[in-house]
Amino acid sequence: MSDCGCDSHAHGLISYHAALQQLLDAAVHMPETEVVSTAEALGRVLAETVVSGIDVPPADNSAMDGYAIRAADAASENDVNLPIAQRIPAGTIGKPLEAGTAARIFTGAPIPPDADAVLMQEVCKAADGNVSFSGPVKAGLNVRKAGEDINNGSEILSPGIRIRPQEMGLLASVGVGSIEVYRRLRVAIFFTGDELIEPGEPLQPGQIYDSNRYTLLGLLDTLGCDVVDLGVVGDTLGATKQAFRDAAGQADLVITSGGVSVGEEDHVRIAMEQEGELNMWRIAIKPGKPLAYGKVHGVPFLGLPGNPVSVFVTFCLFVSPVIKRMQGMDTVLAQAVPIRAGFDWLRPGKRREFLRARLEHDASGDVTAAIYHHQGSGVLTSTSWAGGLVEIPEGATVSAGQLVDFLPFSEFLS
Repeated sequence: MSDCGCDSHAHGLISYHAALQQLLDAAVHMPETEVVSTAEALGRVLAETVVSGIDVPPADNSAMDGYAIRAADAASENDVNLPIAQRIPAGTIGKPLEAGTAARIFTGAPIPPDADAVLMQEVCKAADGNVSFSGPVKAGLNVRKAGEDINNGSEILSPGIRIRPQEMGLLASVGVGSIEVYRRLRVAIFFTGDELIEPGEPLQPGQIYDSNRYTLLGLLDTLGCDVVDLGVVGDTLGATKQAFRDAAGQADLVITSGGVSVGEEDHVRIAMEQEGELNMWRIAIKPGKPLAYGKVHGVPFLGLPGNPVSVFVTFCLFVSPVIKRMQGMDTVLAQAVPIRAGFDWLRPGKRREFLRARLEHDASGDVTAAIYHHQGSGVLTSTSWAGGLVEIPEGATVSAGQLVDFLPFSEFLS
């Protein structure tokens, strides 16, 4: 599929890539760090290089339950019968293995000196204090060598990565009990709209539940942010200006939803112009054309659209990489996966489109991208159904079987 790569479009719209680059260029990494225990490191961004002080494993050990032997005692194709001279559970050290004997050994236990192979118990027969098996046996069989995974003095983790469960295990495997991480990013959010009410309250005519607040709370928590939730503020210019002042005084980044268009009731835009500096963007994407960026009392501000799907999509496309950059992450952009389309998209648009999609198996068993049947910006169901976004460049069409770029949600939220 062709991508025009244009940076300007009709009607004064800025391209997706140009807008994203401007946001990333303006995003400033928060350098403050703190030390946390490895047990509390999940989701934090690493601020130091971690070097192992040990070999992993620290000694040659058995890869399975079985019998440690000298390979020289089973070099021929003959059947072998050896007396079991010792028993070595994990956590104990065996004695040097005498020639012509075997040691009962268990997974993870150190190989006794002079042994050089392990036979798994399934190929052995033990009876009357002896073990029998068929040769030949090669040295090194089922032996995990010292330092096979990690060498003493090697770098195992670099700054700028988000700690996942596997990194927690890796840190623990080399005995690291605490690490230096960047402090959590503080993000303030608030919403305007007299029609918004909280879930659990009875819905009156003209009212809607504030789903955007909960979407943003979940998104920010997933990215490891500390959220300053100012809730719904009064739908007046004065209340909105005060909310901006309160937010800027407590946070590294301010995010709002709605009120960034040019209507009479769009107080966010006017309040920003009076309280700070505002760069108003209309981006050539769908969903999510209106997006505002600026600063309020020196604190970066992002104003997202008001439609529920637009909030989710613009957060993924723009807010997520900005947050990652501010958190000190090394990789901030989502990596697309080329996948065959399981749909036709025959309406070329003037804006770059991001379709809610998920991976499914077609009739032939091949993995394809399927799109939700209703792509409206108010259909929040589509974001729950989907596993990611299919990117359709401006002016492009798609036929089933054609390769498209699939952006998994996990790429934005990890």
